[in-house]
Amino acid sequence: MGKAEYLLVLAACVLVTLPLEFAGARVYRRPRRLARAILPVSVVFLLWDALAIAAGIWDFTPAFVTGVRLPFAIPLEEVLFFVVIPVCGVLTYESVQLTLAWLRRRVPR
Repeated sequence: MGKAEYLLVLAACVLVTLPLEFAGARVYRRPRRLARAILPVSVVFLLWDALAIAAGIWDFTPAFVTGVRLPFAIPLEEVLFFVVIPVCGVLTYESVQLTLAWLRRRVPR
């Protein structure tokens, strides 16, 4: 897979969880709410990555990333990771909540 490997894994994560949006999760339909959920944490971890890269503690194997680096030498794939994976997590969480609510309405107590 080579240089596209990281991007392919992220794309697979999106493709696997995308049907949850159509099943009623409504995560993509509320972009401001989604941004408030993922941006603060993403910024913290991107700063952490930037500091670790600058200190020589952390880096990314060139064989598995495209080579596109954003400010502070953070690979594009790493920035996408901190967006894609939380979105997939929120989609999954919302879907579980919907399923539990559906079960509560159908299962007698």
